[in-house]
Amino acid sequence: MITGMLQALFGAFFGSIGFAMLVHAPLRSLFPCGVIAALSYLLYWVLAFLGISDALAVFAGALFGSLSGQWFARRMKMIGTVFLMSSIVPVVPGLGLYRTMALLGQGATAAGAGQGIDAMITIAMISLGLGVGSYLNRLFHAKKNPSGFDFHPEG
Repeated sequence: MITGMLQALFGAFFGSIGFAMLVHAPLRSLFPCGVIAALSYLLYWVLAFLGISDALAVFAGALFGSLSGQWFARRMKMIGTVFLMSSIVPVVPGLGLYRTMALLGQGATAAGAGQGIDAMITIAMISLGLGVGSYLNRLFHAKKNPSGFDFHPEG
């Protein structure tokens, strides 16, 4: 169990750094991207190991990634998307989507549909986790402007 967890942590850490490099993230953001992704995936992994539903575990990991990514973005004075994209890389259901297409291509429509539904639930939970994290971040860092928009016209 410990070996598998460490392999997952290293994979999430280095995989997200590789993805961040692929999208040309600033060099100073690479290590925080890896840490956020590894900790987000660790949370997902622990919750799934404890028997929490996979969808709820993905949501919790994405929520943690969103909150910590936006915290790093504020601290490092960078755009939050750099950290948010990297934080979800370990839980993106690429294999599930591949299996869906493979099963549908082989004519196993029911099995392919089941895989596809599972993958779409995972994608929805990632989106929901990132959205809730963004909402909570805006609530916590609310400015004097009650509309929530940060538009400051010059003049």
